[in-house]
Amino acid sequence: MMNAMSRSATRHQPLSDAAVDLVAARFRILGEPIRIRILQELQGGERNVSDLVEAVRSTQPNVSKHLRILQETGFVGRRQEGNSVFYSIADPTVFTLCDVVCRSAAQRMARDAKLATELRRR
Repeated sequence: MMNAMSRSATRHQPLSDAAVDLVAARFRILGEPIRIRILQELQGGERNVSDLVEAVRSTQPNVSKHLRILQETGFVGRRQEGNSVFYSIADPTVFTLCDVVCRSAAQRMARDAKLATELRRR
């Protein structure tokens, strides 16, 4: 009974429709593999588009498009120095989210591997 009470004590209020839409939009932004690669590269520090193009093995127009989307959502910031534009992480909490997803995926894979091992033994 105490366990049920402690769960209800930490239950969050339902989000408004607008808030649900905003959260879903942020998850959709992270649903594109090249954006995850770009964020991983920027985790090491500020980079320009040319560096990112080479690092993520894509084209300049494609990387620029995804950087614009990441910037519009506030995950990435940019600064201009002369003719060069440098990008950096503006919202480091994105990595907390990625860490949670990675841990969850690893746990699921470990469970699946354990089950596969058990099935092979039969």
